[in-house]
Parts: sequence; C-alpha cells; structure tokens
Amino acid sequence: MRDRLILLPGWGLGVSPLEPLAAALRGLDEHLQVHIEPLPVLGSGDLSEWLDELDATLPDNAWLGGWSLGGMLASELAARRGERCCGLLTLASNPCFVAHDGWPNAMPAETFDAFLAGCHADSQVTLKRFGLLCAQGGEDPRGLSRLLVSGAPNTPSHVLMPCLELLAQLDTREALLAYRGPQLHLFAGLDELVPAEAASDLLALLPDVEIGLIERAGHAFLLEDPHGVAGAIQAFLHECVDD
Repeated sequence: MRDRLILLPGWGLGVSPLEPLAAALRGLDEHLQVHIEPLPVLGSGDLSEWLDELDATLPDNAWLGGWSLGGMLASELAARRGERCCGLLTLASNPCFVAHDGWPNAMPAETFDAFLAGCHADSQVTLKRFGLLCAQGGEDPRGLSRLLVSGAPNTPSHVLMPCLELLAQLDTREALLAYRGPQLHLFAGLDELVPAEAASDLLALLPDVEIGLIERAGHAFLLEDPHGVAGAIQAFLHECVDD
C-alpha cells in the first residue's frame, strides 16, 4: 500500500492539528490515502503496550508518520515492522523529548517534571500552556494557540498522564538506526519544545536520511503552513517511489 500514509498526532491536542496537512496532501495527490489515527487510550506508559495496540490497529505496508509524540511512536513502529513499513516521516519529533547526558538538546528534565505535576493538578490549564508553547515561533502565536486548544478533545488527566510518562522515557535512536527504509525528519528553527539543534544531532546520528529545518517556524509549523509541509512530504514520497 505505497499509496497509504498513516499520521499519528502529538500529545493532548487530538487529531485536528493534522487535518489541514492531510487535506493538503490529498489535494496534491488524489491517489494518496491519508489517514490520521488517534493515539490509543491506555492506562500505561509502557511502550510495548502502545506498540502492540498500534500494530494491531494500523494497516501493514503503509507509510508511517507523526507529529511530536506521534512521530516518536511512528519511529518505533517502523522499526518493529521493518519491511512491512514503506517509509517514515516525523514532524517536530525529537528522538528524546526529555534531555539527558546522551541527548542534551531536548526539554530540561526539571521543566518536564513541572509540566507533569501541572497536568496532574489541572490538565486543562496545562493543555492551554502547552498550546502556547506549541504556537511560539509562529507569526501569530496567540491565534495559533487558540486554534490548537479549541480543537483539542476534552481528555481527562488520567488519560493524558500515561502519554506524558511514555514521552518522558521514549528514546527512539535505536529504532531510527534499526529501520532501513526511507526517512524524512522535519524540525522547526524556533521550536520551544524541541530545540533546533536536535536536527543537527540527528543528522550526525543518521547521515544518510533526509533531515530538514524550517527556520522561521515553531512546533506547530504543520498547522501554520500545511501546504508547504505537504509539498516537502510529497517530494519525499515521490522520490522514494521513483527510486
């Protein structure tokens, strides 16, 4: 199914941030089937349980992609599927979301811990804060933040918390190294959640894959410029198919 692309969303904001991109992709190629798959609702932050659920739900032999957390999960699933995955693309997706000695260009651990505590105390306030962070670096951060948060599902904290726990422990470097199919990773130069330096770190780790940096954009660049992002993705897909 080289004409099918599955996109996974990021944490907390649901599928709506990906919908303009999916529409733009369909407009560029009427033969491309683009499907946005909501993240599973699980009471655990265990990666293997998440991958089992996604692997059982998503069709084989499709392109896998995602935004932020969705891109990290797509990376892990691509490595698990191997030749059963046509290719991988990630948007504003750091191999490690939380910084540590082996991957310093990520969110500081103390910042993430405060975020986790905030979500436990009041998930809706935390989601609004998250929307603001996603929108930073955009041309109209306030308007973009309102758009992100207004489209978010009303998800209780007991559903949001396991996603954050998963996000804290995910390290997709081994998966990205193991997956031998085509890869495209797009980052944003003004991203408040994923430092732009992560792009060069990933290029050092994976010198043979396609990595792009959109300089004047923030974490939600896919919502701010869906047609530009769709054009980059379409060029990648066509190049891979032509090869």
